[in-house]
Amino acid sequence: MNNLLIPKKERHFLPNSIEINWKTILPFFDDLMNRELISLAELTQWMIDRSELESVLEEDFAWRYIRMTCDTTDEKILHAFEDFATNIEPKLAEYANLLNQKIMDCEFLYELPASEYFIYIRSLKKQLEIFREENISIFTELQLAQQKYGAIAGAMSVTIEGKEYTLEQASNFLKDQDRNIRKTVYETIQARRLQDRNQLDKLFNKLIAMRQQVASNAGFENFRDYQFQALGRFDYNANDCLAFHDAIAKEVVPILKANNLKRAAKMGLKTLSPFDTEVDITGKAALKPFANGEELIDKTIQCFTQISPELGNYLAIMKANQLVDLDARKGKAPGGYNYPLAETGAPFIFMNSANSVRDLTTMVHEGGHAIHTFVSSHLLLNDFKHTPSEVAELASMSMELISMNHWDVFFDNEADLKSAKEEQLKDTLKTLPWVATIDAFQHWLYSNPTHTIAERTAAWENIFDRFGANFVDWSDYPQQKKNLWQKQLHLFEVPFYYIEYAIAQLGAIAIYRNYLADPAKTLEQYLAALKLGYTKSMKEIYETAGIRFDFSSDYIKELMDFLKIEIEKVSAE
Repeated sequence: MNNLLIPKKERHFLPNSIEINWKTILPFFDDLMNRELISLAELTQWMIDRSELESVLEEDFAWRYIRMTCDTTDEKILHAFEDFATNIEPKLAEYANLLNQKIMDCEFLYELPASEYFIYIRSLKKQLEIFREENISIFTELQLAQQKYGAIAGAMSVTIEGKEYTLEQASNFLKDQDRNIRKTVYETIQARRLQDRNQLDKLFNKLIAMRQQVASNAGFENFRDYQFQALGRFDYNANDCLAFHDAIAKEVVPILKANNLKRAAKMGLKTLSPFDTEVDITGKAALKPFANGEELIDKTIQCFTQISPELGNYLAIMKANQLVDLDARKGKAPGGYNYPLAETGAPFIFMNSANSVRDLTTMVHEGGHAIHTFVSSHLLLNDFKHTPSEVAELASMSMELISMNHWDVFFDNEADLKSAKEEQLKDTLKTLPWVATIDAFQHWLYSNPTHTIAERTAAWENIFDRFGANFVDWSDYPQQKKNLWQKQLHLFEVPFYYIEYAIAQLGAIAIYRNYLADPAKTLEQYLAALKLGYTKSMKEIYETAGIRFDFSSDYIKELMDFLKIEIEKVSAE
């Protein structure tokens, strides 16, 4: 176990131990601001020192965020997070802009090797272009307002048969073979969600208004156009996303519609209700691939070790250093994430496990992110590790599919293993219309920033219907349908971070297709792509992974045809 413990990294610019507050870190920013850069070597060292400072601060903020999401009820933890957001982050934004300008003004900047620094310099230019000092205070307000969503959602729980459950835990009952149980639990969960709908609507109105102000301050007509620039989307634009939505509607929605008609027929139903989509239609009870968080991490380590001992060791390191919090509990924020610890070079995995196959998928998904963190930790500058989401999600979604060939550690018999694979492949298919729905909704939201709640609800329903509305009959649950968007954390906390899942899902399917043909070569290409961090364009990274950066209608059809064949291979129907 001792050889798995992560040693504390030696610092060269900051003291090895320093309490993080603005007074203690200001001298290091002043050093960077005042230092003369009279040679390429001095510029390089300056960037390394800046990278160390930023890594230390990023990790300090990471721990404040992690602790807050692990326990949304602790006022002391919340205060520590808010202290960074209000007393440190605004000043960091101001100094970051000044330091970016200092680099761009340095006469030695373009002596840096373009093969390594082109992406970095391009990003600096974009940050300088959209920076506005008046937005600093708004970003602080946004940071504080956004975290309220986690507190509201984290407080949601329901009582079923006398026992309290988080909503994630309660959702396991939606796999029960008894339709009356599923119906009752579904209605109980939705009733709890609806209790907070007005509160969440008001919060979202506030977020929309602040985001629009940020965009206006920066000279943009709307927040969508601003955020595309802020996210560094150099490889595609808003119109490409709209075309992607069309392609998903054309190539994927009909497949899912046919699958659900088949499901309804097998279940003896004219139409499916919202609580009929997760139950096993062969009559088997819901699969339980693990008993608790401890067993989940242990089995995932075994699974990854079967893929490659190197990958298994990364997760073993995380377990040994207590860098996981997996079990669902009341007071914990919803969702799951892999949070890189910038200085340590390892990540923290957070999730709300309720012991389902979907939780297994979440674990290997976040495990893919974790691998990305580990294998890119060698890169010289912290900014080199800030990969775009289209690449980050390629790492995680590919691991969902690659790992399936080693899920025997989770299932005792071939029938259960096949069922789990079938569920995973069908969920892979279902990802695309849902992502298109959320992304199209965001395009509407921020193209119409002065909309009313009624207009927002109508737009949601129109968009949701276009992509199949989960292919169920909502006649008995009209309010639940109107409110469904509120469960999507990304809308509240990370606006426009969602289309990446669909782009990366296509990439992951392509990687999986390659893996079935040649596992060793595909794994080598996959890791080579992740090791690049963000030192190459997205197109180059995808090509390094052995696939195309492509989301055209023809490419989607090609991958869907492959996926349909793979589903048929494991289908129990």
